[in-house]
Amino acid sequence: MVLLATIAITLLWAEAALAHAVTLGDKGYIQEITGPQIIPFLYLGAKHMVTGYDHILFLFGVIFFLYGMKEIGIYVTLFAIGHSTTMLAGVWFNFGINSYIIDAIIGFSVVYKALDNLGAFQRWFGVQPNTKAATLIFGFLHGFGLSSKILDYDISPDGLLVNLLAFNVGVEIGQLTALAAILVFMNRWRAMPAFGRQAYTVNVIMMGLGFYLMGFQLIGLAMA
Repeated sequence: MVLLATIAITLLWAEAALAHAVTLGDKGYIQEITGPQIIPFLYLGAKHMVTGYDHILFLFGVIFFLYGMKEIGIYVTLFAIGHSTTMLAGVWFNFGINSYIIDAIIGFSVVYKALDNLGAFQRWFGVQPNTKAATLIFGFLHGFGLSSKILDYDISPDGLLVNLLAFNVGVEIGQLTALAAILVFMNRWRAMPAFGRQAYTVNVIMMGLGFYLMGFQLIGLAMA
């Protein structure tokens, strides 16, 4: 199981550096249309989240040790509130953050959550960060990652609010789709006797992947 989990995460991460790239086809289409376009923006939002592997990795880390659906719902809602707020505000007020910097921060969020799951903060510093507050704060930062990429589309101001809301709904649909797949996987994995031992290894791998994304983005920033 741990081997399968390792392969799955590694395959997801193989394209992480390009997870937020705006494809030429999508960008060209969006630049050509004007007015409210609900269905296209729903699709783009869902596509962005489902292929946004760093977002999914963070979400995977957040629910890793959550068992009750009520608790899972609280954390997922906090994350959704966070990224929806800054995504909408960032695009509406035309405020973006350098893509390399925000993606490096998003990579750090994966590192943070893996360390939290490993109990590192309690062992190293004798304190446990507020996990709900951290999920909301990192949600805000992930939202800036989304807004920065949306600005790359150079969306027409005609119908902007409707299109942004449609994109956000699409993001939530994509997030719920990813969450459902993660929960199916986690429920089967947790039922296995080796889960405790394998969980440690997977979180170490997650931490390494987070550091990889941070380094990749910082190198890109230095070379830009």
